[in-house]
Amino acid sequence: MAIEHLELMPEPEETRLLTAVDPDAPGYPGVAYGVSDQEARELRWPVGPMKEFLWPWGAVSFSIGTILLLISWPWIQAYIAPILPDSEWAYVNSGFREIQSDGFFGEGVHVCIVDTGIDINHIEFSGVDLVGFRDFYIEANDDVRDVGSNFHGTQMAGLMLANKTYIGAAPEVSVSIAIALGPDGSAGQIDSVASAIRWCWISQNVDIISLSLGGDPDGSTGGFESETSVAVNEALDAGVFVVAAAGNNGIDSSVNDVSTPANIERVIAVGATTRNGEVWRNSSIGSEQDPNTGELRQYPNQKPEITAPGVMIYSTVSTSIKPSYAYSSGTSDSTVLVSSALAIILEIHGDELRGDNGGIDQKAMFLVKRALANSSMNSGSSHDLKNGYGELNVVGWSENVAFELNQ
Repeated sequence: MAIEHLELMPEPEETRLLTAVDPDAPGYPGVAYGVSDQEARELRWPVGPMKEFLWPWGAVSFSIGTILLLISWPWIQAYIAPILPDSEWAYVNSGFREIQSDGFFGEGVHVCIVDTGIDINHIEFSGVDLVGFRDFYIEANDDVRDVGSNFHGTQMAGLMLANKTYIGAAPEVSVSIAIALGPDGSAGQIDSVASAIRWCWISQNVDIISLSLGGDPDGSTGGFESETSVAVNEALDAGVFVVAAAGNNGIDSSVNDVSTPANIERVIAVGATTRNGEVWRNSSIGSEQDPNTGELRQYPNQKPEITAPGVMIYSTVSTSIKPSYAYSSGTSDSTVLVSSALAIILEIHGDELRGDNGGIDQKAMFLVKRALANSSMNSGSSHDLKNGYGELNVVGWSENVAFELNQ
């Protein structure tokens, strides 16, 4: 007898047990179940018709439906995006909206973003003051673009510069963009990141270098870290602030510090927090010891220094994708927010921080970092190797800088 001509009927004593029967057999009488004979027959499960429905037509329908969903996803996303959680919370929680209400958006400050580039044709970048562009990946300097397969550079730029459908953290800064990373996010050449950093401060004369990137803190990947570290220290010596991602290795017990170059003493290393203010589980953990000197790290240079929103942050991607927006998570996002906050700090207090020669000296840089540590939302508590001194509060940071300057 073929299986499609069988039916399964529950046993009267244990209805979870099914018995294969001839569909023409009378089966158990209804009285065995406390129901009529007709109701007893309705308890049977017809395997044949169900099998015929599921195969092949059920499988075919599922496959077609999946393909159609993938093809139509950009249009579906466009409809559901307005009802998905936005990232306004990140700007509100960090104090950006409060300080922007006083008219501060980073004007007059020059930031260099070293990443995979930027899709400058995105509507969110209309009117952006793009001062310079340089490609250290393949030296195609006439084509302003994003070479990243996930458009990482455009995502990071959108968090700072967006000014149409949503407002970024510091949309009025002047910006220089350096491509130093390839499509997969790795350095194009062994010295491409270092070359980009030098271009930022020597050629572009920027105030801040934002590095949403990093390498293994133990230097296992070779010269990338050492050459990058040299370039970063050169920029710091010249009075240029460097903000770098702590890294996304928080659950990797084999990684014993924040990423390079975030682990350099004077760099501001940034970890990531979630919407409810908790440290993101993947945010890298700092070390009490400075690997470059072998000495214990001291306030306000313990790593990481600060955390900022970095989980499910809405931002821009390539205009080749419709709609050209997406969510991302990581300390890269948090880094851009801290770089933006620092731009606003320099917009407000830059004249007082700069010396007679118009530059930022090491004393002023130390003051800014000390104010950052004191202004964090967890101020008053000791440094934490994952949460740093606490979560970014740009308003409090500005107030603490003002206090320090008036001492």
